[in-house]
Amino acid sequence: MRASNHLIGLLNFLTFLLSAVILGGGIWLSSRANNTDCLKFLQWPLIVIGAAIMVVSLAGFAGACYRNTFLMWLYLFAMFFIIAALVGFIIFAYAVTDKGSGRPVMNKGYLEYYLRDYSGWLKDRVVDDDYWANIRSCLRDSKVCSKMGRSFNGVPESFEMFSMRKLSPIQSGCCKPPTDCGFVYVNETLWNIEGGTVGLGTDTDCPRWSNDQQQLCYQCDSCKAGVLDSLKKSWRKVSVINIVVLILLVIFYVIGFAAFRNNKRIDNDEPYGEARMTKAQPSRIQL
Repeated sequence: MRASNHLIGLLNFLTFLLSAVILGGGIWLSSRANNTDCLKFLQWPLIVIGAAIMVVSLAGFAGACYRNTFLMWLYLFAMFFIIAALVGFIIFAYAVTDKGSGRPVMNKGYLEYYLRDYSGWLKDRVVDDDYWANIRSCLRDSKVCSKMGRSFNGVPESFEMFSMRKLSPIQSGCCKPPTDCGFVYVNETLWNIEGGTVGLGTDTDCPRWSNDQQQLCYQCDSCKAGVLDSLKKSWRKVSVINIVVLILLVIFYVIGFAAFRNNKRIDNDEPYGEARMTKAQPSRIQL
């Protein structure tokens, strides 16, 4: 096997490892879809791309080992479209998570989330009644709000301590009423509604709040905004890894293509199984 075949085989092995990274990112998103973000379709394109890279890299590895031209052409052809798909996926991920972020609140450790700060395809998907019914059910089943409770030496957390907590977007948007409502704190998920007068006329989420632990603020726009921000953070983390993987894939692809072209050039000059010295010294014609 020529040195270029060894190089192609090594590059395909490294590509196989990179596919495992992409698959890992998709599986991580899938786990968050089941337990945290509760939106269960976004991870599938990433899992499909990772699996496709894994299969194609194995084909390329086999083609390099056995000098199978068809497998090598299949690898180069398929990998080109997979790289294009990954580029499209990264652009899509940034485009749909471009708008919106939490707003700081005076003397609070957490941020507040407003649905009007978000826009685009992902927002339309989340606020759709059918999708939101599934997301709300998932949030309730994940018990993300019931896990907020804290106590110190048997004493429940005070309002001052709660105010300084770094809440996740979903905890802030779904598990407590908006700060503008001015409700009186009892515990993390129980608030005295009678004390609220500040934002009752301006924030439409205030009348949606319920002390029913199965309802809370799951119908609030702030909850939908919190889900959107959580998705944004998850996708941005995965996209950073995908960009690094994409750069390495392009480098490997270019090197692999050059090595394959070099193999083809040598094959055109030197048929497999025929020594170059034999070819360079043709037999004499017997008179």
